[in-house]
Amino acid sequence: MRSNCALYVDVGYLLAAAATRVTGTSLRNGIHVEFGPMVAALIKQAQEISGLPALRVHWYDSAKNGVPDRQQERIGELPRVKLRLGRFGVDGQQKGVDLRIGLDLVAHARSGTADVFFVVSGDDDLTEAVEEAQAHGVQVVLLAVPNADGRPHAVSRHLLRAADDLATLCSSTIDTNVIRVETPPARSAQVATATPSTGTHAPSPGDLAARRPAALPARPAPAREPLSVAVYSSSTGGQSHSMADYHDEPDDRQIDRVIANVIESFRNSASDEALGALADGRPSIPQDIDKALLLDLSDALGSYELNDPVRVRLRSRFWQKYDELPG
Repeated sequence: MRSNCALYVDVGYLLAAAATRVTGTSLRNGIHVEFGPMVAALIKQAQEISGLPALRVHWYDSAKNGVPDRQQERIGELPRVKLRLGRFGVDGQQKGVDLRIGLDLVAHARSGTADVFFVVSGDDDLTEAVEEAQAHGVQVVLLAVPNADGRPHAVSRHLLRAADDLATLCSSTIDTNVIRVETPPARSAQVATATPSTGTHAPSPGDLAARRPAALPARPAPAREPLSVAVYSSSTGGQSHSMADYHDEPDDRQIDRVIANVIESFRNSASDEALGALADGRPSIPQDIDKALLLDLSDALGSYELNDPVRVRLRSRFWQKYDELPG
């Protein structure tokens, strides 16, 4: 049997990390991605590292009721791409993504599908699946997204210890294919006070991502001071639960900086309808924005878990900063 390599891509990790590199926040709607060229670049790098032809790219994402949207359907139609979907729970959290990745790693290792598995994820929950795949003779290489200063972004220490090797994606793969979304300046200035018209609705993340914005050069976020690496979990879109070192409570400046980055990215990428929907839902915070706030603060602190008082401070401060910042 001819030797092959295979790729297992946690899309939640890939896009959150790429968005952080390009915009400074993990808010997924703040970027537009050229998925075809990105997949081709992933395949090329895996083949160069392993010296083996790539059999297939397994693409793990979430969808409402597990039904792909138009963008996901197009990705699934790309050559050598196998679309694998989890679902969103009633709370808006991803469900079943890390389980699907883990089950596939073990099943494919047992069947001898490929000799080298490239895992694009940093999820601590994949550690045991990686070790089980290795027990069947498969080499497992982590392929991490580089942050602004080139270091692997958000990779679990446990997963790193279990894997055979760690490589980072070529910076050009992200900087060429991930574009910061910028809304044209002609947007109406009356969004904050306008009454929504009947029948309008906030676009879905898939609709926003499917829009082709004006191409702008990717601008990596300013490098932060070295901190402990936050752990990303594909099941929650946030940090994994793990034993963490002691960290001081965040000060108001850290919280305000995280909130400002998320608000800027959202305002730059959102349509008038999405901005109106955000205002109409006040004081609630949309799940995708809330997730970005929690993940970004966790990343900034180098803390694996944000306690409840910190979460309350972060969320209560959001609307105050939203009103203060010019928009």
